[in-house]
Amino acid sequence: MTATPTRLRRVAVSATRLAGLGLVLYALALAWLWFQQEKLLFAPTVLPADHAWSLARDVHEVSIDVPGARLSALHLRLPNPKGVVFFLHGNAGSLENWFVNPSFYRRANYDLFMFDYRGFGKSTGQIESEAQLRADVRAAWDQVAPQYAGRKIVVYGRSLGSGLATGLSAELGASHAPDLTVLVSPYASMAALAAEHYPWVPQALLRYPLRTDLLIGQIRSPLLLIHGTRDTLIAPSHSDALKALAPQATLARITGAAHNDLQNFDTYLDVYNRALDAL
Repeated sequence: MTATPTRLRRVAVSATRLAGLGLVLYALALAWLWFQQEKLLFAPTVLPADHAWSLARDVHEVSIDVPGARLSALHLRLPNPKGVVFFLHGNAGSLENWFVNPSFYRRANYDLFMFDYRGFGKSTGQIESEAQLRADVRAAWDQVAPQYAGRKIVVYGRSLGSGLATGLSAELGASHAPDLTVLVSPYASMAALAAEHYPWVPQALLRYPLRTDLLIGQIRSPLLLIHGTRDTLIAPSHSDALKALAPQATLARITGAAHNDLQNFDTYLDVYNRALDAL
């Protein structure tokens, strides 16, 4: 049966309407993503202001005042440490589940300083931009680093924190560079990571591009990259790409480790401990 011109016109109109509806829904989805990026990127565990930590006597609660907020931090302080590890954690949880292995640092004889980003744990305020997040990292650094003049200083970033750690070490430059930067499960950029998991999202939509790849080449001091071979959230290829941009870096692949269980592998702890010991 041959379709009549009227029937063909109706089909064409219906197809045009469906395409238009699809474009409207796509635009609405992109608009939602633009305004909801913080909720998609950050998954904090919020703790009440009167939350009581179960702390050993050598771990101290610290506050850092930043514009519009107060950041909550924990500081392991040993009697005569070799130095300090300034630890920038991942995008989920809080100090409650991140500050869990101080015994490792006691054995290595390094102090440990770790803070919660805005809206995480007992930290007040909300993350509103990448620039604000990086400024908070620098404010915490400026409060801690002067206490360790003449001692070793390590900047450590894991997952989300790896991009922030790279930015801090690059910003400090050669004259104030840390003795070691450690990036665990790092990403080349949040833009590249989004392209892998959400290829339908335009790059221009991302308000947190976190371009580790553009900053890592500015780090001239020792650099250690650690990545699990079974990491499906941030593929090991990200560390390979960063290694190519920073020839002085050492890359350690932890066989069998995924994204969230690296700390359970003795090989990871051995690599990390040897790097601290070498300082």
